[in-house]
Amino acid sequence: MTDLARFATDRGIRHVLFSFTDLFGVQRAKLVPVAAVQEVAAAGAGFAGFAAWLAMTPADPDVLGLPDTSSLMVLPWQRDVAWVATDLQVGGLPLEQSPRWVLKCQLERAVRLGYHFRTGVEAEFFLLQPGGGAIADGDDSQSKPCYDQLSLMRQYPLIGSLLDGMGDLGWGPYQADHEDANGQFELNWTYADALVTADRHAFFRVMAQAMAEQHGARVSFSPKPFASLTGNGAHLHHSLWNADGHNLFHDPRGPLGLSALAYKFLGGLLEHAPALCALTNPVAESYQRLGGLHTTSGSTWSPGWISYGGNNRTHMVRIPDDQRLELRLADGAANPYLLPAAVLAAGLDGIERNLDPGPREDANAYTDPPIGRARPLPGSVEEALEAFAADRVLRQALGEPFCQAYEQLRRQV
Repeated sequence: MTDLARFATDRGIRHVLFSFTDLFGVQRAKLVPVAAVQEVAAAGAGFAGFAAWLAMTPADPDVLGLPDTSSLMVLPWQRDVAWVATDLQVGGLPLEQSPRWVLKCQLERAVRLGYHFRTGVEAEFFLLQPGGGAIADGDDSQSKPCYDQLSLMRQYPLIGSLLDGMGDLGWGPYQADHEDANGQFELNWTYADALVTADRHAFFRVMAQAMAEQHGARVSFSPKPFASLTGNGAHLHHSLWNADGHNLFHDPRGPLGLSALAYKFLGGLLEHAPALCALTNPVAESYQRLGGLHTTSGSTWSPGWISYGGNNRTHMVRIPDDQRLELRLADGAANPYLLPAAVLAAGLDGIERNLDPGPREDANAYTDPPIGRARPLPGSVEEALEAFAADRVLRQALGEPFCQAYEQLRRQV
């Protein structure tokens, strides 16, 4: 465990953000001066749970955030401040509805079965004008703007700074591009253990917004900010590994180079897809993205059916190579911790029950939808929440305290 006070002294840190991510994916924090950091680290930073998106009341005792120093990062845009993710407790016990705790429980379950879960995420976002009503770059107007070099380079001061920041943090950034919608971008960093990726995903959402503000712009991760443009996805690439560092999804003898284990995991994703939508696509705007009408670029790039294909971006799950699965379902409103937790819970059920994903769909699902061969995805938050309420297997895996808290808050907004 890193000594926070020594870390701060060695790095010239003046303050540390003790942070947690609530059920709706909002990052909350207290700013702690270095002189008090050891005391707060030992006792926990205190929060009133009802003041965040947690299913608590004003009468409940303080939630205490205890730092996990393995997550410690220096803010690239404010280098005298550090950030650390905290694990939440109440009365000395874990707060079971905490998203980070839910993910950690799934990862521990996987380890007991002999698996390590590794993930990478594509966190798409829009760059908007400060008021948020229009994209930041009025010259970004092509009908097919994806990979547009000039639009990308006009945002180089911000995009380059984000890449540099991720590099300084040791994330291994390897590319950035202009995405399919006008004003939309994506930065990619190297996959890692799922908790590491989730912490980075949560941090990235704040980093992108903070650094964009310094450049006179605003960032939106919303699923569908503009009706005529492609929405923001949060595609999750994932695989299971053993303790020796061997990728258990890879098998050169299997279909498309994937193992039987990978296909069972895939079977779990398809089985639980309706309930997963409550977590991967949690807001009304999510369903304007899923299965939506054609955009100005010609495609929504989002799934409408519970199906999988090879290297085919029209299905819910893509098999891009012989190493991993890509879940294309999730959008930018998904909680960085609940997304991998739910995917892992569903996939482990597929393994434990030997679920068969059925035949692969190789057609273009937009022009040749798999009617009669696959189920449609839910069409609304309400439909997804009903599926979530009915999925006893997934609820048991994720834990009723979390499921009830999440349902309660989602149904009241």
